[in-house]
Amino acid sequence: MRHAGQSIIVTGAAGAIGFATAEILAREGAELLLVDIDGDRLESRAAGLIDAGHRVIAHRADCADPAAVEGYASAAMTAFGKIDGFFNNAGIEGTLSPTHEYDIAEFDRVIHVNLRGMFLGLRFVLPHMVAAGRGAVVNTASIGSERGLAGACAYNAAKHGAVGLTRTAASEVAQRGVRVNCVMPGVIETPLLVGMLEQMFDGDVQAGMDKLGQVATLNRVGQPHEVGEAVAFLLSDAASYVNGAKWEIDGGALATIRNDV
Repeated sequence: MRHAGQSIIVTGAAGAIGFATAEILAREGAELLLVDIDGDRLESRAAGLIDAGHRVIAHRADCADPAAVEGYASAAMTAFGKIDGFFNNAGIEGTLSPTHEYDIAEFDRVIHVNLRGMFLGLRFVLPHMVAAGRGAVVNTASIGSERGLAGACAYNAAKHGAVGLTRTAASEVAQRGVRVNCVMPGVIETPLLVGMLEQMFDGDVQAGMDKLGQVATLNRVGQPHEVGEAVAFLLSDAASYVNGAKWEIDGGALATIRNDV
C-alpha cells in the first residue's frame, strides 16, 4: 500500500498502459482522477475499479486543450484537496509515412497532442504540487525518444521533446519538493499495436508479435502492466532520490545491438 492516502491523476487512462497503471495505483491505495478523451471507455474502466472498492473519478477531457487541462487539475483539487502524483501519459501514434512525404496537418496534430499536451499537463498540475511543497510526475516518452523510428517523424520528434520537457521541469521544481521523471516504453502489447500488426502482417498478429519481440533481448513484446509497475514506483516515495531520469522499459532493446537474430 505504498500509495495509501495519495491522490493521483492519470491521463490517457482509457488506454492500455494508462489503465494498467491505474489498476496498480488503485490496488496500492491511491485515490485516482482518470482522464481521457474517450468518455465512454473511460467510464467503463472507472466503473470496474469503483466496483472493486477503489475511490476513482472519471473525468473526460481533451489533454491538448488548455481549458480542459486546467479543468482536470482543478477537478482533482476539488475532489481530493491535493495532487500527490501525476502520470502525464495521454498521446497518439499518428500515421506512418516517410518524412519527405509526411502530411503537414498530421504532423501538427501529433505534436499538438503528444508534446503540447504534455507541456499543458505540467503547466497546470505542477503549480499545485509546488504550492504544496511535494509531488511526483511521470511523463510517457518512448524508445523513440532515443532512436529514429522510420515513418514516424512526428511521433519521434514529440517523444524526443518529452525527454527535454522532463529534464527541464525536473531541474526547476526539485528544490520545491517535486520530482519529474519519464518512462520510455518499448514495444508493448496494446490494441493500437495489434491494429498496426494486422495491417503489416496481413492479419497474422502473432507473426508480428514474434518479429517485433526480437527487438528486445528478452525476445518478447512487453505488457502494459510492466510499464505500470515502473510508473507506480517512480510516483512513490521509494523513488525519492530519482529525478530527471528516463527509464527504458523495453526488454533491453536500447541496451545492445542484436547480432543473434
